[in-house]
Amino acid sequence: MSETRVLGEKPEKKGPKIVIIGGGVTGLSAGWWLARAGADVTVIERFIVGWEASGRNGGGCTHYQSPLFLEEQRLWPEMDRLLGYPTEYRRERIGIALNAAQLARFRRTARIAAGFGFTATELDRRELEKRVPLIGENALGGIHFHFGGHANPQRTVQAYAWAIQDLGGRILQHAEATAIRCRGDRAISVETTRGNVPLDALVIAAGPQTGMLAREVGADVPLAVARAEMIVTEPLPLMPIGGADGNGLYGRQTLRGNLAYGGGPHEWLEDHRIPPARPSTPLLRSLSRRLVELFPKAAHVRVIRSWAGIIENTPDGRPVIERLQDPDNVTIATMSSVGFGLSPASGHAIRDLVLEGECRFTDIGKLSLARFARLAPDWRERQGWLPLAPAASVAISRAASSRVGRA
Repeated sequence: MSETRVLGEKPEKKGPKIVIIGGGVTGLSAGWWLARAGADVTVIERFIVGWEASGRNGGGCTHYQSPLFLEEQRLWPEMDRLLGYPTEYRRERIGIALNAAQLARFRRTARIAAGFGFTATELDRRELEKRVPLIGENALGGIHFHFGGHANPQRTVQAYAWAIQDLGGRILQHAEATAIRCRGDRAISVETTRGNVPLDALVIAAGPQTGMLAREVGADVPLAVARAEMIVTEPLPLMPIGGADGNGLYGRQTLRGNLAYGGGPHEWLEDHRIPPARPSTPLLRSLSRRLVELFPKAAHVRVIRSWAGIIENTPDGRPVIERLQDPDNVTIATMSSVGFGLSPASGHAIRDLVLEGECRFTDIGKLSLARFARLAPDWRERQGWLPLAPAASVAISRAASSRVGRA
């Protein structure tokens, strides 16, 4: 985003002053929903909007296990119209199975989605190839999900940001939140590297920094941070269905024809206070190998870009979206690495919590912090989510590269 557009003068807003820490897709969606409701919104971002995973991910819009799923599916087809800018959303998705275990997992997804009224079609290899011509003889079959879909993360982040500004909101980039000031049982301002920002209500949606910032207001949000990677190939002819997953990978074919894919293994890190992540040869090797296994007819293309960034995960892998009781004007949102696709719905839920005190369109009780009340202090050790020495990290990445394709 250009600094001129970000800092341009906007009409004076008369609604409550809402400050959102975090210019990722969750914070931006929340800001857009709140600005639509007449709030005076300021989004604070320490880099530029969408700098980390929000602007660089697989673009999937299918989260059937979330209480936000139905709202996600309702909203995505409408987002270009509602935002006024393109997201490149494309409906439908394909699950590609290279073995019986992978096919069983996709069938389970189809059964669960059927309970919500969504349809899916099982495909043999011939039918699968008609939709995804890059597969090879190693494909067992797949599932065509007639819902969900994918969008362009970069375009979507920009669309949210511009839509916020069109509604009179402000986005402060290169402004790191350094402290949250409270008085009594309420937060009153956020100190940033660009000055103090007063507020009536605060949303903390800062990705890997969420745990640290939540502690500023007395909340314990258990998070583990990890380094994730994605690769982008040279363009290929467009497939009939560009959203295709499998072999432990998630991603899509862009409208230019590039294959953009990621998907473990992650490298667990000590905390967010680390230099920006850089691509790693072992992890890139793992991604490239699995992508060739998934799409043998794309084996000749080159990887032209890669990205490594920091993501956060809760102990059970599900988001946290909750308005605190003390301070009672602070809402916490961490999406545990599934924030992009859920963003239209998560922003709506955050808007409801901030302005109404509860989510009005679905029950998000499962996303509260209360579920971690009895969490063991050594939960990271028990799950094996610990940083590794460099040599061990390389060894595990190499082992994963050879193992995942056979899983």
